[in-house]
Parts: sequence; structure tokens; C-alpha cells
Amino acid sequence: MYKDKFLSYLKFEKRYSEHTIVAYEREIQNFWDFLEMEGVTFDEVDYRFLRFYFSNLKEKGMEATSVNRAISSLKSFYKFLMREGIIKQNPITLIKSLKTAKKLPVVVEKEKMMKLLDYMNEESDDFEKIRDFLVLELLFGTGIRLSELLKIKDQDIDYYNKKILIFGKRSKERFVPIHQTLADELKRYQQIKKDQNFQNISTVLIVTKEGKDAYARLIYRIVKKYLSTITSQKKRSPHVLRHTFATTLLDNGADLNAIKELLGHAGLSATQIYTHNSAERLKSIYKQAHPKA
Repeated sequence: MYKDKFLSYLKFEKRYSEHTIVAYEREIQNFWDFLEMEGVTFDEVDYRFLRFYFSNLKEKGMEATSVNRAISSLKSFYKFLMREGIIKQNPITLIKSLKTAKKLPVVVEKEKMMKLLDYMNEESDDFEKIRDFLVLELLFGTGIRLSELLKIKDQDIDYYNKKILIFGKRSKERFVPIHQTLADELKRYQQIKKDQNFQNISTVLIVTKEGKDAYARLIYRIVKKYLSTITSQKKRSPHVLRHTFATTLLDNGADLNAIKELLGHAGLSATQIYTHNSAERLKSIYKQAHPKA
């Protein structure tokens, strides 16, 4: 009952994405399962038991980032229960997140990405090939998130002003600019999509070969398939292209605040991590190019 109320709060008041809500639900269900296994009722949970629970996760080999995700989920849950007056004391307030090493965003080399897009942009009337190219071009060319890509509708594209309306996290709207080449490719794709005469007419921009709305796993497969041809790095996800977009802009002198707005970040702290990427790359270039390095 507590869990259902909390999930409804996340959905209707906080307006979290379905993906985020599922993640919260999973963490809370794992905690509930642990309570049953230990024979402890929810009302009996205290600070010591919570420490025992999170220690147990770590002992099972869970990475610190995953444990921290569990801590964060339960902190939000208990905060909600306090707000609703369901509990009078919050047992998780003294629980601190585990220390983790900061990982720099994984990116693809800009030159390799440009060559891949040039190769994919060969003349073709094949719907899937054109769609796949557009998926990579949009992710790399605008820095939008996977969830944002899936929400774009045909009418969200403003060809006159060369921009796309994006629906971001918590339903926040923003416009991202597009260059003329991308605008031309979007028009070409939309015409070829129309020529397919799909029986189910979807207003969503990116669709499957049957004309149905595209889904996350399909986009992952497309990105991984093509990035595998230019890099052997382990991470080959849509988010890697978002990181590559931001890092490329920063390397070319873009203002950090402008990048923040383009990415749809709520605060500048989330954007600042890309400055570390650029600094590391500059060091590498310096060591390779300078005779006294």
C-alpha cells in the first residue's frame, strides 16, 4: 500500500518518466523482499537494520553506484512517508552514500563519428537505412536523450526556424537547433516514411519497419550496430552520443551555459563533468605534440 502511494506520487506529482518509476519500484521491492526474508516488519526497520541491508548488498558484490541508487530510492521513499504523516521518524536520515570514483563520460572520437555518418548518408531509398542514419544523426547532432528521441513527433519539427521541440525530463520543454543538412535529411526521411503507406499512421517521428512507434531496445540495437564498426570500446549506447555531442561542443569553444541549455540540464553541475573530458584530451594532445612534453 505504501509503495503504490509512493509510485503514484512519482508519476502524477513529480511527473517522473516511466523508466525512472520502474527503477524506484524495483529498489523498493528488493527491500520489501529482504524484509520478508529476515522476518522483519516495515514498522520494525531502524537505522541499524538499514545499515545491515545496504552492507548486505555490498557483500553480495553490488557496485557502490548500485548501492547508492538503492540508498537514494529508499531515502525518497521515506521522505514521502514522512511528508504524508505515515511515519513519525525517518530511520534513513543518517545513512550516507558510499564513496565512488568519478568516471568521465565515455565518448566516440569525433572524426570517426563524422566518417561513419558520411558513409551512412549514401544515396539509398531503403527505409530502415535512412531511419538508422537519422537516429545517429539526431543523437550526435542535437545531444538529446534516448527518451526524448522517442517522443519527437512529426509536427515538433520547425523547418522554417530550423529547430525541434523536445520534451525532456519531468515534461520540461526546450528547443534544440538543427543544421540545414539535418533538416534536409529529416524532410527526406518523412517523405520516404509517408511512401511506405503504413497501415497504422503514427505521428511519432522514429518508427519501426512496420510503422509502429520506435522503442528503446530498437534504438540501442541501431546505435550499437553502427558504433561497433568504428570503435571497440565497451560502451556503445545512445547516451555515449549525447556525451560526444557535449564534449565536441566544448572542445570547439562553446559556452558551458549554452551546452547546459542544449542538453536540458537543470543545473550547471551536471554539465561541468564535460570540462574534465576536454582537459584530459588537451593533456593527451599536448603530450603527443609538444617536443618537451
